[in-house]
Amino acid sequence: MAERFETVSFLSDYGTDDEFVGVVKSVIRSIAPHAVVVDLTHGIAPYDVRGASLALARAVQYLAPGVVLAVVDPGVGSERRAVAVEAAEAGSVFVGPDNGLLASAVAMGGGATRAVALTDERYHLPAPGPTFAGRDIFAPAVAHLCNGVALSELGEPVEPETLLPGVLPLTRDEAGALVAEVLWVDRFGNVQLNVDPDELLVFDDPVSLSFHDRVQQARRAASYSAIPAGALGLVVDAYGLISIAANRHSAAGDLGLAAGDTVTLREADDNRVDAGVTSPVSLSATRSRS
Repeated sequence: MAERFETVSFLSDYGTDDEFVGVVKSVIRSIAPHAVVVDLTHGIAPYDVRGASLALARAVQYLAPGVVLAVVDPGVGSERRAVAVEAAEAGSVFVGPDNGLLASAVAMGGGATRAVALTDERYHLPAPGPTFAGRDIFAPAVAHLCNGVALSELGEPVEPETLLPGVLPLTRDEAGALVAEVLWVDRFGNVQLNVDPDELLVFDDPVSLSFHDRVQQARRAASYSAIPAGALGLVVDAYGLISIAANRHSAAGDLGLAAGDTVTLREADDNRVDAGVTSPVSLSATRSRS
């Protein structure tokens, strides 16, 4: 028997209107009653593998060692692989579809040391149909891992380098301007950019923000409450990235920004609006981090 796990961290796009989350958690409990399931979120937009991958990557460094179950699976029932991936440095095994969802979090957990495809039906539930892998394949695999079943018992070995990589957008410099992408808008309307605070050092305050054929100005702020009423601030958020924010107000709502939008940052006295500002960054044009 391998190591037993006590904690399952669970992320999905199932929402809470249907019974899907409760059924998955009950399957885990019926097989591994000692395991505690922590709900990271089930509010991922349906089919949004990219958004789920970013959420998992944000969370992974704070997760208790154990099993991480992530299910955003538009290809359920198809030829896509169901996998379990060990990231020994994080002390965790990541379980989910091989569609890029797990890759960034696994990388942040030190990289994959072993992986298997979940092909051994002894560790599945009988499936009336192929469309609920979360219940029939992933949940029982997670539970058996919690009970100490060895990773190698769950199915055929997979070379980690064959797992589908995640793709995270990188900023780029264009004639002294920093072209960034909106990674995430939280429920407070703060707009997280893929911008490291050091990348702002080349700009004085205020900074010009160009997007959707609009130009706005924002100043650095140490906290949300330090942003003057009616103004925009650039705040280092809880994950160490730059967010566009307003004080007790939704910056995203005011600006019409959403995940995937392009925002170009430059010196405030340069009010040019590039033709490309309104075009979302193409994931295929970015470098991948796996």
